[in-house]
Amino acid sequence: MKNHKPLGKLIAIGGNEDKGTYPNPRTKKKYYLNFFELGILKRVVLESGKEDPQIEVITTASMIPEEVARVYLSSFTMLNCNNVNIMDIRTREDALQPQYLERLRQADIVMFSGGNQSRLTEMFGETEFLTTLKQRYYSTPNFIIAGTSAGAVAMSKTMVKGGSVPDALMKGAVKMGSGLGFLDNVVIDSHFVKRGRFGRLLEAVALHPKLIGIGLGEDTGVLITEGNQLEAIGSNLVIIMDGHKLEHNNAAAAKKGEAISIENMLLHVLVKGNLYDVTQREFYPDLKLRQQAAESERLTAGKSANAPAPAG
Repeated sequence: MKNHKPLGKLIAIGGNEDKGTYPNPRTKKKYYLNFFELGILKRVVLESGKEDPQIEVITTASMIPEEVARVYLSSFTMLNCNNVNIMDIRTREDALQPQYLERLRQADIVMFSGGNQSRLTEMFGETEFLTTLKQRYYSTPNFIIAGTSAGAVAMSKTMVKGGSVPDALMKGAVKMGSGLGFLDNVVIDSHFVKRGRFGRLLEAVALHPKLIGIGLGEDTGVLITEGNQLEAIGSNLVIIMDGHKLEHNNAAAAKKGEAISIENMLLHVLVKGNLYDVTQREFYPDLKLRQQAAESERLTAGKSANAPAPAG
């Protein structure tokens, strides 16, 4: 299944500041579902290539699934999408129900809500549901898997489970685990700007320097095509951290609670329309320049292939 580039697309969204997915029973705070701007949801629908796509919203990560479901249904309705269903899967047994598997096979868009990313891996890890979802992602053109907040963080194989922001860059502050595995070569964090998670992602990349760190700001996301081509969408920032050229890095050797020191971490800041190639680790200001670079690479490869062999 992974011997070729996926034909589907991923859309990872950073979420909004307070979407009501982290209720705290010890406080009387009212949780508002300030949904991200409809511009990103509109892009999700547009990328499917369907005027009225079949959309399945998975609210498993959320602790207030009914409220989240109402907001998604309302938001998609405003975009003239009328074929929207909710999968509130609460147990692994729920995930194996034939009706959910059949709906998954018929869907054009699957959208994971925010909440707790560990719930997603607990419910779907090593299930037929996840296997079917990956098969559709790799084999179905324009099939969309979107996720906001926890739904975005869980997309990668190596996942940020959590961690203390104040203690970031002290060994052990970031908690890592296994994600859903749609992406092998990145690690994603969300709510990146307003919740100050720079240090958390820095530590994650220092611990796994072969991965590209993607920090998603609020009301911002990345459209990922062919499994490695990123386009920034939305109104905020996408932070890219590249640890491939790290020199000094004591993350592996440091003891728990000790400070981590890092030399030569590469950092890129993307705004709407900027692109990043994860495989080549290259930044492009816009699609036109990316296409020009691809054409140049193609011509160079063609010349190399047609060059005469050295006499010998």
